[in-house]
Amino acid sequence: MNIFLWAASALLALELPLLAYAFFAAPLDALVALQAAGGIWCVSLVVLAQGFERSAYTILAVVAALLTFGSGMIFVRFFDDEIDA
Repeated sequence: MNIFLWAASALLALELPLLAYAFFAAPLDALVALQAAGGIWCVSLVVLAQGFERSAYTILAVVAALLTFGSGMIFVRFFDDEIDA
C-alpha cells in the first residue's frame, strides 16, 4: 500500500461527515454539502488512479467532475423558488 492509497483512504473518510450532514440538512445546505463531496470524490479518484498506476482511471475522475458540475446546475434550477424567497 503506497502513499497515494493512504491519501485516497483519508479523502474517502472525509466524505462521511459531508454525506451525514447532507442527509439531515435543509435542501440548499444539502446541495452545498453534496457539491463539496463531489469535489472530494473527484480528487480521490485521481489519487486512486495514481495509487493503482492506471492512467485510464483518470478519465473516470474527469467524467465525475463534469457530472458533478452538471448535476449541481440541475438541482439549482429545481431549487430556484427557494433561492428567490
